[in-house]
Amino acid sequence: MFSSSLSLFATIGILIASAHAETHTVVFDNRCGFGTPTLIQGPRVLGTGNGPFHINGPLTGAIAYLQTGKCGFNGEGCTLVETTLKNPTCPGCGSSTDISLIPPHSFSVTSGFGYFNGCDKAGADCTNANCPTAFHKPSDTFVQIPCQADNLSFSLFSDLDRSG
Repeated sequence: MFSSSLSLFATIGILIASAHAETHTVVFDNRCGFGTPTLIQGPRVLGTGNGPFHINGPLTGAIAYLQTGKCGFNGEGCTLVETTLKNPTCPGCGSSTDISLIPPHSFSVTSGFGYFNGCDKAGADCTNANCPTAFHKPSDTFVQIPCQADNLSFSLFSDLDRSG
């Protein structure tokens, strides 16, 4: 009786844990007709736009950009999107995403992002080198787009430079 009750509680615990497991998805939408959407976390390439990238657990300190052949491994010389996707464990400590043009990053193609499955329609896009929605210097923290939703996902897009 004791072992069957213990087994039942263990099974219930596993089901509850899996029902509340953290998961995030990154979708790439490359409208340029060239280049490779690239998602990197530290030294690892996580995705290259061949379908959505899914992760079970938080995605912290990731960067994304359209590799046009002119970008360095960490997006140097290109428009960069920086993100942390994580379920909040306290007020204000959930997900945050931004666009960066802080040197050595620079405008390369129109780029942007938008959240979905939470904070829908929140995001930013950058259509030229002077875009006000991007970091140009480290103190531009007002451009960060936070979201406090669980299991948040987002879409990254790149488009042809329409700035002229």
